[in-house]
Amino acid sequence: MRKKIIAANWKMNMTCGEAASYLEIFLRELGTDGEKVEVVIVPPFTAIQKVSELLSTAQSVKVGAQNMYFEKSGAFTGEVSAAMLRELFVRYVVLGHSERRTIFGETDEVVNRKTHAAHEAVLKPIVCIGETLAERDGGKVEEVLDRQIRGSLAGLSAKELTETVLAYEPVWAIGTGRTATPQQAQDAHAFIRKTLANVWDVPTADKVRIQYGGSVKPENAALLMGQADIDGALVGGASLDPRAFAQIVKQSASE
Repeated sequence: MRKKIIAANWKMNMTCGEAASYLEIFLRELGTDGEKVEVVIVPPFTAIQKVSELLSTAQSVKVGAQNMYFEKSGAFTGEVSAAMLRELFVRYVVLGHSERRTIFGETDEVVNRKTHAAHEAVLKPIVCIGETLAERDGGKVEEVLDRQIRGSLAGLSAKELTETVLAYEPVWAIGTGRTATPQQAQDAHAFIRKTLANVWDVPTADKVRIQYGGSVKPENAALLMGQADIDGALVGGASLDPRAFAQIVKQSASE
């Protein structure tokens, strides 16, 4: 059985003070449901240390980062290394988010180099993939996903792949209020798992956790999490409300 993983991607939101207020409410609302699934809070870099301190006694909630660079150190102004994240007790790192790909021009090759660097530092990458609306309307969903999987995950061993989380995020559903139907999401997840099986093998593919991301909220979480190949959610906007995010976790824990 694949343990569901629910991650809150705060993006460029939350000061340290806001994060503290959020976690006080979230942990109270969550109760013991957080033990049934894996929960990850992914704050901006400036709040990671504060969030790590506040979650130090919450064994069921891990800390993630929104990005990292693939070099260990050097003249890379504005970047953060895997070792810097590890020092702050970060366990997961989101890589290749569609906003990184579209706004900052990250390619599959760059995402791949970051993914390998994360594994070398014993960080678990959450690698994002997904198609745009034009690509979906053009019937290119499988072509895009196949290319991103093969490019972003190239060279990973079977063990590294099983320690990687994939996040399927249709770009047209991120922050738009539009959500893929449960069947659309399941179809994409099933294709992703089939592609992993083709590139690696079936037993390895069956162990990989694949999240859905794209306007996940309490109203649709249960239906999405009930699909056979959906193993969790990467939650954006709704994760900024501690009560709403706790509800998403609770609904995922009940599936």
